[in-house]
Amino acid sequence: MDDDSIAGRLAFLRAAEALKHTLRSGHTSNGRPESTAEHSWRLCLLALAFEDGLAGLDLLRVLKLCIVHDLAEAIHGDIPAPMQQDPAAKSAQERQDLAVLTAPLDAPLRAHFLALWEEYEAGATPEARAVKAMDKLETILQHNQGANPPDFDYGFNLDYGQRHTAAHPLFARVRALLDEETRARMRS
Repeated sequence: MDDDSIAGRLAFLRAAEALKHTLRSGHTSNGRPESTAEHSWRLCLLALAFEDGLAGLDLLRVLKLCIVHDLAEAIHGDIPAPMQQDPAAKSAQERQDLAVLTAPLDAPLRAHFLALWEEYEAGATPEARAVKAMDKLETILQHNQGANPPDFDYGFNLDYGQRHTAAHPLFARVRALLDEETRARMRS
């Protein structure tokens, strides 16, 4: 690997650092707003924790998809799901932002990251569909665990990502348990 490739990768990593301070709508258990980087990390951990229930999937590909699925948020931030009015516009903006973020990378690595994101976005493979489901489950888990503001809409969890989580028996069962937690949070 030449110095230009190394420098480009370091520039990319510096830009991706923005995910550490890109905030999401949920809060951590101590009440601090959660970052996109924290969400992506726990999404990877969730995939590892349920690896034995993901027979037939390429775990390395699953982890790669987990890591890149929200990379574009380093540019324009996270749009909370309840505020996403136009999924096509959101997708187009993220595609554009990812192109900007990955611009310093050498062409093969840039193409690899962009292809992973496109795979996730399209739900084109069993791995991408699993990551989409786990992304929804991790979000609901965080909403239920977080010390959220008093006006936090827990009811949103009950419909959020249903079509993704219903597509696999493991995810449907995890979802059922998380929905029970959501209802308990709504009652408290």
